[in-house]
Amino acid sequence: MLKTLTAHIKEYKKASIATPICMILEVLMETLIPFLMASIIDDGVNKGDLKHIYIIGALMILVSLFGLFSGFLGGFFGAKASCGFAKNLRKAMFEKIQTFSFSNIDKFSTAGLVTRLTTDVTNVQNSYQMLLRMCIRAPFSLICAMAMSFFINARLACIYLIAVLILGLVLIFVISKANKYFKNVFKKYDDLNASVLENVSSIRVVKAYVREDYEKNKFLKAAENVYKLFVKAENIVACNNPMMQITVYSCILSISYIGAKMIVSSSLTTGNLMSLLAYCMNILMSLMILSMIFVMLSMSVASAERIAEVLNEEIDLTNPENPIMEVPSGSIVFDNVNFSYDKSSENNVLSNINLSIKSGETIGIIGATGSAKTSLVNLISRLYDVTDGSILVGGIDVRKYDLTTLRNQVSVVLQKNVLFSGTILENLRWGNDNATEEECINACRLACANEFIETFPDKYNTYIEQGGANVSGGQKQRLCIARALLKNPKILILDDSTSAVDTATDAKIQTAFTTKLPHITKLIIAQRISSVKNADRIIVMEEGMISDFGTHEELLGRSEIYKDVYEAQTGGSGDFDENGGDR
Repeated sequence: MLKTLTAHIKEYKKASIATPICMILEVLMETLIPFLMASIIDDGVNKGDLKHIYIIGALMILVSLFGLFSGFLGGFFGAKASCGFAKNLRKAMFEKIQTFSFSNIDKFSTAGLVTRLTTDVTNVQNSYQMLLRMCIRAPFSLICAMAMSFFINARLACIYLIAVLILGLVLIFVISKANKYFKNVFKKYDDLNASVLENVSSIRVVKAYVREDYEKNKFLKAAENVYKLFVKAENIVACNNPMMQITVYSCILSISYIGAKMIVSSSLTTGNLMSLLAYCMNILMSLMILSMIFVMLSMSVASAERIAEVLNEEIDLTNPENPIMEVPSGSIVFDNVNFSYDKSSENNVLSNINLSIKSGETIGIIGATGSAKTSLVNLISRLYDVTDGSILVGGIDVRKYDLTTLRNQVSVVLQKNVLFSGTILENLRWGNDNATEEECINACRLACANEFIETFPDKYNTYIEQGGANVSGGQKQRLCIARALLKNPKILILDDSTSAVDTATDAKIQTAFTTKLPHITKLIIAQRISSVKNADRIIVMEEGMISDFGTHEELLGRSEIYKDVYEAQTGGSGDFDENGGDR
């Protein structure tokens, strides 16, 4: 874990080294001040030497200013190093998440990843700054003060050793008890963030069903869980301060009492007693700071482990050595393919899949919900890898291609359509950064999106709200299809991507694909037979297997599943009205 995280300090190594050096200089200056103060009392005030007072006083001012300047530089470099470290961690995690396959993403919840990128990194950032500054300052201050105390009077300094042992035992107890709560609290943070994300992203549904009170109670429960764990941890940590205070004041009283008797017996000077009391405060304050550091570090260890989980996650879909950088054609072959999301499971999602699709063919895919239609097409662009068998695109196993090359040539309009904040043109250019406005318009014409875009006052410069909230479901689907077309792929996969489009518009899209895109292999998943009946061939899926594969006419004659669905839909129960809209 430490190796994983420290690798991201990178360009902030100099600041990370400069911070403890500055803190050490600050501590040295602070350690000198009580020693100089003793000299003023013993050799200046007691002897009436005004010149000595002025000289040592001026020296104390210089030492204080140097210590102040060192502390300022320590704070500056510490902030630079910790903020830079946090920036690199967030960047590294975000970049790692971008390389995740779907199976990698499935291991982490969305809320969990958000917590890791925000709260967990902030905890590590604060701890790193404290580590560079206080973790150096406090122990070094304690050692210097202890050394000076023994130099002045070893008998009185032994009191400090007893205090250090007592506080050390208290600290070990507090950390061991509190740490288990801090480890659990961040899991509860995930639940809290999940509640917020789900509520905000689905706020329209919440309001439509008047479920505000239910969502409030759900959030309150998640917040209450975080609260309870923190209270338990803080109750244990709170025991630390009283013990610290008792020990501090006990030391002061003991030193004052014993020191006063030693002054009377002339075995200790007044100045030395003042110095010892000052060093007493330095030692005990250092111990208090160390206890705070250990509490903070115990919190950050849990966060650091969660960050390391993301950074160390092994990507199960990677490029091969010497990957193929060009897809020859859009032909697709499934050769004895079996697939399961859980590799250890004995039950396959897809079983015994054998298919041969020619380049440029239009293939329809239908089947009941849960029949693994989406799982089938996800394997083509290698969003997942097959468990057994192989898939060939352009006559080459998909595992031999460069992933970027393959996915640029296998354009997928996913079942869940997503648009991003920005103009229509900006959203379309996700398909091709360099697409001209004319190319964007042509793609929209093929997807039958141009007709509604032209009705907007700003046309292609119309701003799309987050998630496409200001366009209808059918309009969103057509924009996503146009975006996919701009990639000019060899294979186009539409995963139920016209479900919110009326039948007439759907027919126009299918006709445009047939006449304008004959070179592209098209796989169309649909619930409506009207969307696929004109396809060259149609795959009928049932429980993760291919029930039948043929033309519309062939399936009507031999497939009971296909025939039943066709008769149900043409009887009026399965289609939108031909003149219906998409809002």
